[in-house]
Amino acid sequence: MQIAKNSVVTLTYEMYNAEGNLIDKTEEPIAYLHGGYDNILPLVEEALHGKAVGDSVEVTMSPDDAFGEFEPDLVRDEEKDSFPPEVSVGMMFEADDPETGEVILFRVTEVEGNKVTVDGNHPFAGMTIRFVAKVTAVREANAEELAHGHVHGEHGHHH
Repeated sequence: MQIAKNSVVTLTYEMYNAEGNLIDKTEEPIAYLHGGYDNILPLVEEALHGKAVGDSVEVTMSPDDAFGEFEPDLVRDEEKDSFPPEVSVGMMFEADDPETGEVILFRVTEVEGNKVTVDGNHPFAGMTIRFVAKVTAVREANAEELAHGHVHGEHGHHH
């Protein structure tokens, strides 16, 4: 079966930065619903369209096509007493963007004295990314997956 709109694609991947260093990879295969559901980066989805089990793709993406440009205004210093006592580097917190009302996920990048530095950028923001993937399974999506816009079950979303 070839990958087409409304198919469930299972794949493994590795991501590399512009210097060729491995920055992320799957430990277990992941599954996504193919066909414009925003479950995978659009250029990767485009490259996978029409592929079948065993096929591989390699896509190099600019920051705009991958995880966005680095936005310095998303790096903020906050008072430590605004956080739980056990705050540490790597912890994640949600906050509302006062301008848009959207929820932003912030990652703690530094804790020093009474100051906590948080960053709302994706960890790979500003990077050119080379995405290498291998298709391990393709099947038709079921009605519930189509209604929800994502994959259920093994390697997918669980409710």
